[in-house]
Amino acid sequence: TDADRLGVESDDLISIKVGQGHSIEIPVYILWGQPQGVITLPLGYGRTAAGPIGGDVDAADATDPVGFDTYKVRKSGQMFVATGGVEVTKAGGSHELVSTQEHQQMDWIGQKGYTARAGTKGKSGSIIREATFAEYVAKPDFVDHVTHRLPLLQLWDTPYPSLEKQKEIAAKDPDAPRAFSIPHAWGMSIDMSACVGCNACVIACQSENNIPTVGKAMVKMNREMHWIRLDRYFKAKMDESRHVQDYENVDVTYQVMMCVHCENAPCEQVCPVAATVHDTEGLNTMVYNRCIGTRYCSNNCPYKVRRFNYMDWHSRNSRKGAGLELVASAWAGIPDTQQQQSIEQVRRMVYNPEVTVRMRGVMEKCTYCTQRIKAATINKKNEWAKGNLPQGEKANGQPGYTVDDFEVITACQQACSTQAITFGNLMDPTSAVRALHKVPRAYTVLEDLNTRARTKHLAKIRNQNEQLAEVSPAGTGEEGKVPHGGSI
Repeated sequence: TDADRLGVESDDLISIKVGQGHSIEIPVYILWGQPQGVITLPLGYGRTAAGPIGGDVDAADATDPVGFDTYKVRKSGQMFVATGGVEVTKAGGSHELVSTQEHQQMDWIGQKGYTARAGTKGKSGSIIREATFAEYVAKPDFVDHVTHRLPLLQLWDTPYPSLEKQKEIAAKDPDAPRAFSIPHAWGMSIDMSACVGCNACVIACQSENNIPTVGKAMVKMNREMHWIRLDRYFKAKMDESRHVQDYENVDVTYQVMMCVHCENAPCEQVCPVAATVHDTEGLNTMVYNRCIGTRYCSNNCPYKVRRFNYMDWHSRNSRKGAGLELVASAWAGIPDTQQQQSIEQVRRMVYNPEVTVRMRGVMEKCTYCTQRIKAATINKKNEWAKGNLPQGEKANGQPGYTVDDFEVITACQQACSTQAITFGNLMDPTSAVRALHKVPRAYTVLEDLNTRARTKHLAKIRNQNEQLAEVSPAGTGEEGKVPHGGSI
């Protein structure tokens, strides 16, 4: 690979020179599937006058730039691709890079367990399930045959009443709050065929839910706070000993992962103070005032989607040192005045007023954007109480005051450019999310644990044209081989 020829590993510095006099030093990040002989340079980093967050070298309270300025080697005649006169050498030294992709990784267990869960090239695993279009047409229910399905018997009936029982309760007391909460059972569907791994959902969730930025030093310690993560899986051909044969020609799969709101939630069973509980609409909710920070829930969550506030992130500048320096006066320890004393007034205006700002020692996670759910349900209930909505049933048999499909759109769903995320009411037989949960390629991640998750993923379908002739690059003399991968 390119990295082997240069004798570099991730974090090592290399020197790149384009033409005459244009050169930079930049650290290496080795990535499977990068085309051979190609180096990708990100633009937009290394700014020197972007403030305390982006970097400001001339200020009295100077902060280093974030990343490296690659515009130095960008020429007007080669704005996007530089193909001639490029020299790449090992510069010596290193610069530490931090990535969340290495966090919460599965144990390799001699590689066998890893490949069984993630799969290999062209083969499904228990977590990542995929097929070609031809395979899907021939066997639409292939997701049910990837692993042995256990008879997941329930020791008790579902706590949610049947639709007939719901109608009976609603008829007795239609104005009662419980009558309104009964018809909703919120759920989500994530289509891995549509997801392109752009991370727009991650940023939208962070902005919507007041998720703090913790800084590089804290991310290095596995203390990132994002409620959504994109798990990236590389699949390569393996030999009989389950060793990777080809690091270059690989398949890539992205899997959006957040709290899946289990009906049989492992986190709820271990919390000593009932800080994480189930509500009547199926949400796995967090009661922040109860949380005492034992982190038992995070340890017991098989999806590893819970985040713990190790610091008062919103009252600190994450770009200062290890991300621990206060930017305002220390709080007095009185919860009622804590935010007023520790948070800058301008910074307070950044937060979404409909979402609680979490403090140190509190666990948090995806809430299915419960603030948006409540806004829609309260508005619907008020309109129904005023007589602006039909007092009878809807066409789908539900009470007239239930939220219609797509009246609640989560932040991640709203930001997704490919409509890979769908959210809605599973009790509504006409809802889009209910229809997606019934498609043959819908499956539950880690369903063998009997968590009964409200979020289902749709298996990835690869529509590759196998009839296209493979052409070798000029000068290689290797007909029938297309090196799709590199190293840097």
